[in-house]
Amino acid sequence: MMFYLIGKKLGMTQLFQDNGEAVPVTVIEAGPCEVVQVKTEKDDRYKAVQLGFMDKKEKNVTKPLLGHFKKAGVSPKRHLKESRIEEGSDYAVGQVVKVDVFAKGDYVDVIGVTKGKGFAGGMKRHNFKGGRATHGSKFHRDIGGTSMSSSPARTFKGTRMAGHMGNEKHTVQNLKVVRVDEEMQVLMVRGAIPGPAQSVVIVKKAIKK
Repeated sequence: MMFYLIGKKLGMTQLFQDNGEAVPVTVIEAGPCEVVQVKTEKDDRYKAVQLGFMDKKEKNVTKPLLGHFKKAGVSPKRHLKESRIEEGSDYAVGQVVKVDVFAKGDYVDVIGVTKGKGFAGGMKRHNFKGGRATHGSKFHRDIGGTSMSSSPARTFKGTRMAGHMGNEKHTVQNLKVVRVDEEMQVLMVRGAIPGPAQSVVIVKKAIKK
C-alpha cells in the first residue's frame, strides 16, 4: 500500500449500510498525486518520496520551484508533501498515485489544520467553568489568577489563558474507509476530520492498526 496521499476535504454526508444503519462519513478528494521527487540513501542519506497535488499555472510558480518541476517532467503543483518510505519500496518520478491505493475496510490517519477561531477567551478556548453570574460577582467569564505571589512573581509558560484558538495541525487516527470511488477519486471515511471544507489534508495508512 502507498504510504500517504494528499487530498481535499469536500464535506460530510451519511451512507446507509445494508442493515439500515446511517453512518456519518467525511468525503475526501484523495489524489491523483504525482511523484515529483524520489530521495535515496545514496544521494540524500534517507529514503523518501515527494508527492504533488493539484495543478498550478506556471506564471504563479517561483523560478526555483519551476525548475524543480521541469526536472521531474511534471506540471507545476499547488501542494507538495514529502514522506519517508520503508525499505524495499519502489517509486518512480512521474508516477501517478490514485485513490485505489486504499480499499474499503482499511484504516487511515488523517492530518489537517483545524478551523481558525481567532482570539478567544479562556472559557471558549479551554472550556473553563467561569464564575457565578448573579449578585454582582463581576467574574462571570473571568479566568481567575494566572501568576504566583511574590515568589516566583511571574506567570509560568503554558498557563491556559485567552489567546489564538484553532488553526493548528491535528491528526485523527484509525478512521475506517467506508467507500472508495475510483472514478471520482473520492475516499469516504467514517467520522469527522479537522479543517473546513476545501482544506488540504494528508491521508496515511493507520500506524496503530
